[in-house]
Amino acid sequence: MLRTIGLMSGTSLDGVDAAWLETDGERIGAFGPTLTLPYDERLRTDLRRILDQATTLSLDDRRLKSAVARLTEYHVRAVAALGREADVIGFHGQTILHQPDQRRTRQVGDAAELAHRTGIPVVHDFRTADVAAGGQGAPLAPVYHAALARDEARPLAVLNIGGVANVTWIGTDGELVAFDTGPGNGPLDDWTASRAGAAFDRDGAIAQSGSVDERVLNRLLADPYFSRPPPKSLDRLDFATSLAASGLEHLSAADGAATLVAFMAAAVAAAPLPAPPLRWLVAGGGRHNPAIMAAARDRLGAPVDPVEALGWDGDALEAQCFGFLAARTRRGLPISFPGTTGVPRPQTGGRMIEPAAA
Repeated sequence: MLRTIGLMSGTSLDGVDAAWLETDGERIGAFGPTLTLPYDERLRTDLRRILDQATTLSLDDRRLKSAVARLTEYHVRAVAALGREADVIGFHGQTILHQPDQRRTRQVGDAAELAHRTGIPVVHDFRTADVAAGGQGAPLAPVYHAALARDEARPLAVLNIGGVANVTWIGTDGELVAFDTGPGNGPLDDWTASRAGAAFDRDGAIAQSGSVDERVLNRLLADPYFSRPPPKSLDRLDFATSLAASGLEHLSAADGAATLVAFMAAAVAAAPLPAPPLRWLVAGGGRHNPAIMAAARDRLGAPVDPVEALGWDGDALEAQCFGFLAARTRRGLPISFPGTTGVPRPQTGGRMIEPAAA
């Protein structure tokens, strides 16, 4: 077993999650401490601007270099704050561009600096090999979900609601099917920031005070993404055009939030899974939003529970996943599969940097 630290900085741009995990990349030996280190508002704002300009931004751009240095410093601090020795770090970095159909995906963060500062080998760049081989580069968590759920009744679905929502379907024989279902918290966070002056809809209060506009919802669900077969994946901003053309901007803050919550849940309900799951388990920040959970329960037709119902740590799940994937990379095991990213055959991924080479 390897002692690993997984680091995840998601599309919600809220901070870095860190988790210690003992694993051989196939089984879980032990769980350890976890933490979240929130980004300061300036870094979050700068990362959002970089996201908006990522297609044209040069690697030499001064703003990008500054943001990468500050983001990396947060990851160094997160490793130190865990206070545990480790054999390897799994460092996802911050996604600023994800266009797999153009064979492009870009996660930023200075892995060499992280290895140098922590003295621990760092596995990073988990998505590029999959995308280069024709895969979607996402989601990467399914193999970890399967390891966690190896003794659970199946079919089982694990729904992760971050900035984008994705599902892992685990069949009775262990078959894995996974893809991004549609929007997660991203459009809702952007909406509440622009219309209510809040970083997110705390406790779903804004959405719960509004009503769903069915005409706007139907326009959003007509986005071409939903007619594409899986595997498929999304960039956080992929629905920007549909959102702009939907009439959403004419709604009140509350009705717009309610409609965006319904959009997320309806997209999940329409997800083309091989068979209906016996149960839905929800991870990611979205499970903390009562409006989102209520909408999911209304539409999914099977029990919907946060992953804590099985004793999992929903706040740390993605960070744990990248510790798990780092162990798989160290052992030369695949991290993506035809049913999860559409890659032609099981694909290894990740690149390792030793502290001495940093």
